[in-house]
This record gives sequence, structure tokens and C-alpha cells, in this order.
Amino acid sequence: MSDARPILFFDSGVGGLSVVAPTRALLPTAPIVYAADSAFFPYGIRSEAEIAARVPALLGRLVERYRPRLAVIACNTASTIALPAVRAALDVPVVGTVPAIKPAAAMSATRVIGVLGTEATVRQPYVDDLAARFAADCTVLRHGSAGLVTLAEAELAGKVAPEAAVARELDGLFAQPGGDRIDVIVNACTHFPLLAAQLAAVAPGVRFVDGGPGIALRIAHLTQGQSWPDRAAPGTLVFTAGGERESRIAATLAQRDFGKTELL
Repeated sequence: MSDARPILFFDSGVGGLSVVAPTRALLPTAPIVYAADSAFFPYGIRSEAEIAARVPALLGRLVERYRPRLAVIACNTASTIALPAVRAALDVPVVGTVPAIKPAAAMSATRVIGVLGTEATVRQPYVDDLAARFAADCTVLRHGSAGLVTLAEAELAGKVAPEAAVARELDGLFAQPGGDRIDVIVNACTHFPLLAAQLAAVAPGVRFVDGGPGIALRIAHLTQGQSWPDRAAPGTLVFTAGGERESRIAATLAQRDFGKTELL
């Protein structure tokens, strides 16, 4: 019998689409609910206490409404701060998002890697732990960029991010001592892969790595053996605020198989 329970993706904005895409490639008929906490966007400038209080409560409401088989926190900031509390609060499996430092270290020839995320993510002790465990022989440079998050959101709302603006944000990594030797950058924010073309253009020769494909594999593993609908259906897009920006994003995502928009 077909199982119509969706996979729930949660992010502060539209960055989690970089996780939805590889998931859809592996599970093409999986029902998708994508929730963006647009009322509190961006998370990267919020305090840890605000995020720790808000994320479990919102996900609780989303799980109650949509009854997903699995929830994905498709946001590095929310995951590094609130993942344990969310797992304790929900009765469904929860997949988090962590910076892809391990594969970046494996790829680096210069042994200098960059971690590009939000300010809240790059300062987390969790990043210290990942660097110590998987990149102990590397110099790990970090930079928190709220600007790139805003540029990615604008891109999804129909405004192309200028390469010059992206380059200014990357200067926060390259201008640090040793930054000229960076050969791999971890996109430690799910928004940043949405700017892949601009990032590649302004940093030729640097490889960018993110956790999206690995998260998709984890989702496929956790749902192995479960039944899915016979045909793919348009996803559901959920916002926590309604306004002009949300309307523009919804119009863009209608072209990416999100056929319904709802307000939480």
C-alpha cells in the first residue's frame, strides 16, 4: 500500500532547497513539505537562546500538522544549536545538518580549508570538535556571512546576486592569514550552494563542498524499505509570515514543483 506521509524539511529560509534537490534525485516520488521560518529569518544573526527556544516549538507544530515520516533540519545554524532538543521533543526521526569538514579535509591538497557559514554556526563548539576530529592537520579558517544568506534569498526571489557582492563576502576568508592557500571551502550554510555559479566564478580553482548529498543518502537509508506514492506530486511550501518576499519566493518555487503555499 502506498504511504503518503511526507518528508518535512525545515530551514529559516530557502537554503534547505540545496538538500531537497539531492533528496528528490534519490527518492523521486517522496512527498515533500518544505517549511521556511520567514518570520524569524535570518537565524545567523539571532542568539543561541532564541534559536534553541524557537526551533523545537515550531517543529513540534509542523509535525503535528503534517505528520511526516521524518523531519530534516536543513539548516546548519539550527542544527548546531537545537538538534538535541528537537530530537528529544519529537516522536519522528530527525536528521540534522553539519558542516562538511571531514570531506573537505580529505580533498584538500594545501591543508588549508575554509568554513563559510553564518556567524552563529562558525562560532559553535561543534565546529571546533569537527575540525579537531577530522581536520587536525589542516588550518581551518572560518568566516560568518549574513550577507551571502541575504543574497541567496534574493536570488530565489528573482534578483540575481552580483558576483562582486559575493566576492566581498569571500574576502572574509581569503583576507585572513593563510587565506591565499585555501583550496577547499565548506559551505556550512545550506543557502550557499544556491549561489554555486557565483562562488565558482569569483573563486576559480577552489572547490566548494556541502552536506546536501550526504544528508540525502541518510534520508534514503532511514526510509529504506518504506513505501512511497507511485507518482511524484508537487511539494507543499510553508511560511511563518506572509508578505511580498514570501510571494516572490513562492512564485519562483512553483517552477520547482512546489504547488501549494501555506501559512503556519
